Amino acid sequence: MRYGIFTTLTLTALVLLATAAPSLAKPPAAPGYTLVENATLVTPGDDSPTAARTSSTGDPFTWGAVNLPITARLKLRQLTHLSTAYKFVGSSCWGGSPRFEAWVDNGGPSRKIFFYIGPAPSYTGCPAGAYADSGNLASPTSPVDASQIGGSVADSYGSVQAKYGGYTVTAVYLDLDGGWFADQTVDFDNSQVNKQLVTYEG
Repeated sequence: MRYGIFTTLTLTALVLLATAAPSLAKPPAAPGYTLVENATLVTPGDDSPTAARTSSTGDPFTWGAVNLPITARLKLRQLTHLSTAYKFVGSSCWGGSPRFEAWVDNGGPSRKIFFYIGPAPSYTGCPAGAYADSGNLASPTSPVDASQIGGSVADSYGSVQAKYGGYTVTAVYLDLDGGWFADQTVDFDNSQVNKQLVTYEG
């Protein structure tokens, strides 16, 4: 079959457009998340069919979390992105809840680094009823609580990576456990760890 030069150029352009990856494109959805304790799937999500709902109560005390997928043999220096869409359902943020938790070890017992969600430095006063974007909580300038591994409650993540970057990340959770203060319910959607995106669909 013959192709004119215009047809050939058009086909070439279409192939280039199809293979070019836009810099702001979302990564593909990752399977493998686990709902923990008081966590379930709900409808709708953040402009999507499904979200993960976590809740925490005080009497009796309950908590909820999502165990997010991570790559094997992930080092703390390689953990560079943590973000999620979140919506408080008739409650707010307080007491370090909700948060990302990176579980790390260096040949001993596992410890946690906390990436709190909400307005720093108090992480209180989150509005209810609408989705917000956490932004990347694992940027070099992000404040983190690294007190369990020898840092402080308000370290910059860049300094934590410089000191403890060789630690192995064994798990990453989205955790909600503020029910000791008052009942909390939070919906999460489009939760991302590095290039792995969890959309809670399917």
